[in-house]
Amino acid sequence: MVYNGISPHALIASGAKIGKNVTIGHFCVIDADVEIGDDCEIGNNVTITGRTKLGKHNRIYNGACVGVAPQDLKYAGEDTELVVGDDNIIREFVTLNIGTQGGGGRTSIGNNNLFMAYAHVAHDCVVGNHCIFANVATLGGHVHIGDYVNLGGLSAVHQFVKIGDGCMVGGVSALTQDLPPYCIAHGNHAFIIGLNKHRMRKIFTREEIDSISALYKRLFSHSAPMKDIAQKELDSPNISESHRYVCEFILSNTRGIAIKHKEKDND
Repeated sequence: MVYNGISPHALIASGAKIGKNVTIGHFCVIDADVEIGDDCEIGNNVTITGRTKLGKHNRIYNGACVGVAPQDLKYAGEDTELVVGDDNIIREFVTLNIGTQGGGGRTSIGNNNLFMAYAHVAHDCVVGNHCIFANVATLGGHVHIGDYVNLGGLSAVHQFVKIGDGCMVGGVSALTQDLPPYCIAHGNHAFIIGLNKHRMRKIFTREEIDSISALYKRLFSHSAPMKDIAQKELDSPNISESHRYVCEFILSNTRGIAIKHKEKDND
């Protein structure tokens, strides 16, 4: 039986803050520094620990571990946190880590994301809004992901990688370099295979998509270093916001861009 939405078999520490209309299933463990927003639904056998703050209308399914300590040997129990926004779906056995002192102390997840079973978000990651992590999609530490990003099943993203808005990473891929906005990457190691025009059609007009496609052709033309081309684009008058976003992303990257090199064409 569940009493007032909270099972009598759940272990809830006295310091935990539970919002209105929250459902908590059997055999859950909710620690003292946890905050759960209104209208959240917590399944059975869920552990929510650490300094974790959940927004409203989140659904967490059986066996998930939220706010657990980082899988980082440098972590020494320092006071760090996990902050999750609203309307996220966190399926069975998903693991979400708190941050580390060396990474800014916070793991941050936005709104309206879907984390399918066994997905993992490591310490100090930043995940935007409306993202989909398919089964067993895994982020290393310090990964930054924009909005409307899809990660395929069994995919892995190397620590410190950045993924721009509207990207897609194919299933069973290993992404070790940055992925600029609106790109699709696939393989091990993953490289760009095109633009995610399915997503772009939901954001841009036909003319804007053609313009961004032309921008990427210039950036990938090998006529000059990519960062030089991006800087030249930024220096041009009346640059559009979408072009500015792409070029600033490229100029800020430190891990390189996931491009297939000619010597790998026969791999």
